[in-house]
Amino acid sequence: MGTRFELILGDQGDPTWLRSIGELALEEIRWCHERFNRFSSSSLLTHLRRSKPGSSVRVDRDTFALMRSARDVCHASDGAFDPSGGRAMADLDLDEDHSTITLRGTGIALDFGGIAKGFALDRAASVLREHAVESAFLHGGTSSALGIGTQPGGAGWGVSLSEPRSGSNVFLQDQALSVSAAWRDNPNPTRDPRTKAVIPAPRRVAVVGPTATLADAWSTAALVLGTRPPNLGPEWSVSFA
Repeated sequence: MGTRFELILGDQGDPTWLRSIGELALEEIRWCHERFNRFSSSSLLTHLRRSKPGSSVRVDRDTFALMRSARDVCHASDGAFDPSGGRAMADLDLDEDHSTITLRGTGIALDFGGIAKGFALDRAASVLREHAVESAFLHGGTSSALGIGTQPGGAGWGVSLSEPRSGSNVFLQDQALSVSAAWRDNPNPTRDPRTKAVIPAPRRVAVVGPTATLADAWSTAALVLGTRPPNLGPEWSVSFA
């Protein structure tokens, strides 16, 4: 995923035990990087791109859930979020019963850069919760973050959205945050997948809600739309700058 991930574990007992659980969580992130790196010849996305039309690829249930989430947000955002690059995920058939992905067309080049970091954080957080870790903060590249419980002292995990002195902060308690931005003079500007038009810059959007996977996807959609996505539920907060 081409970015740095970090975990902060609250003071919950034996540091050696906490370190071992943290390493297990980081292994989940490494697994996601290997599986969803579109530049790797051995990743799932590369395998799908090389598959023949009509062929089915069986995946694990978590990967299938990620594919389903990507498709659902693509449809709910009217294509503002689209990892298939403007094809509206229409070339993928998802079989829930058999956990398979079937490709209809050729040359499908999925880019999960707008959702994989959040998925990796959710998987890592799941490992921590399974081992009864009740206080932790995780982030990927400072643009995707997730807070479990509260930090030592009882407050939510604070994240500054800009300069610390601006007072633009959010506090995450069993919530996730994703920030998407378009900047001036970017050699690889963000584009609307529906029209290929460059997104006006500067524009930044922060989305806070229940899961990091969906926060990532919806922040991308909101950046493209330039407004709160109409189909985004009340459990989500959106702010622009």
